[in-house]
Formats: sequence, C-alpha cells, structure tokens
Amino acid sequence: MKILVIEDEEGLSEFIDLELSHEGYQVTVASDGRQGLELALNNSWDIILLDLMLPKLNGVEVCRRVKSVKDIPIIMITARDSVMDRVMGLDNGADDYVSKPFAIEELLARIRVIVRRNEKKVELDAYSIKFKNLDLNIESRLLHKEDEIIELTKKEYDLLFMLMKNRDRVLTREVILDHIWGYESEAETNVVDVYIRHLRNKLNASNKEEYIQTIRGLGYVMRQ
Repeated sequence: MKILVIEDEEGLSEFIDLELSHEGYQVTVASDGRQGLELALNNSWDIILLDLMLPKLNGVEVCRRVKSVKDIPIIMITARDSVMDRVMGLDNGADDYVSKPFAIEELLARIRVIVRRNEKKVELDAYSIKFKNLDLNIESRLLHKEDEIIELTKKEYDLLFMLMKNRDRVLTREVILDHIWGYESEAETNVVDVYIRHLRNKLNASNKEEYIQTIRGLGYVMRQ
C-alpha cells in the first residue's frame, strides 16, 4: 500500500516514515504543499497524510485540488485542533483528522479504518456497473437512473450489461448477436437494432443517442 506524507516538520515526517515503513507501507514524503500536490496528482496513492500548515501551498488547498480530480482518502494532520479547522478540512474533502501530538497507534488505527472502508466500497461496487447517472445492479438486474428504477427484460439487461461493461469500445452487431443470442441463433443482426431502440426508449426522454451511440457501418458504443 502506497502512502504519501505531506509534512514540513522534518522530525515528524521521518518518524511517520519509519513507523509506517515498519508496518509494511510504501512511504513517500513531500516537505511542502506544491511538491505534495504535484506528487499527489501525478502518481497513484492509497492514502495521503496531509499537514494543514504547509509552506508554498496550505494543506486545505492541496486537499481541495486533489479531491477535485482524484478519489484518494486524505487524513489531515495538524497542530491546530479548533472546530473550525476540522470543519474546514472536512468540507474540502478530508476523510479524517488527527491532531498533533498523536500516538502512532492512533494514526495506524485511522489508516486501518480507511483501508477497511475502501475494501467494503470495492466489494459493494462489484455488484453494480455505473455509467453517467445509470447504475445497473447485477444481483437484482434492476437499472437505477438517479432516483428512478427502470425495469428491463432479460435481453435488454444482457445488452445493456454488455455495452456498459465494454464502455468506450465499439461493439459490432455481429459480436453482440453472437454473445447475447448465441452463435447458432437464426436471428438476424437487425434484432440488435430493435433492442437498442427499446433501450433508448427506456433510458432517454426520446429516442436519442444520449447513452448509446451508433457508429455508422460498425455497431454501438457507450462513451463517457
């Protein structure tokens, strides 16, 4: 697990680096806000430990900019423990807050909580596929469009599942037909067009290409 520590107190950052490395985490340390922001945005991290008071760019601004483009858990670490400081950090996307001085056991426990939370989120996400404002539940086979529930026939579900699972990839009518209707099916490729039209009627206010795009001469695709 990779952890980015953005902390300008050299003694504290070395202490955190030593303790987290001892626990098996891969640790990288940045000593100011601008360096930390660059590392945060240009690399993959599991957790960021972020000091509030940093040179060059303060921790709240680093947190805000990171959270605007990446969903990385952030624990704010600071000597300032006022309610307003905690609220400011949390309002800008921080997932947790630890005040200096702190025991390393407390920090490790908070990291474990976030790890478990993310593992649960991944597990829950495995039961659904999302595209724009559509959420297709694999267990119930129901489609949620924001607060609306859209019921699908078996073939409609299979077709939508295939398109969402392969989003940004153009699927030809022949590939769709073979996958959903079977290689030995006597159905013609125009049956795919019929079911695409059914799906569009259910997904859109009118039969537009808001979700499913037609690639002329090839097939269909759902693009972000």
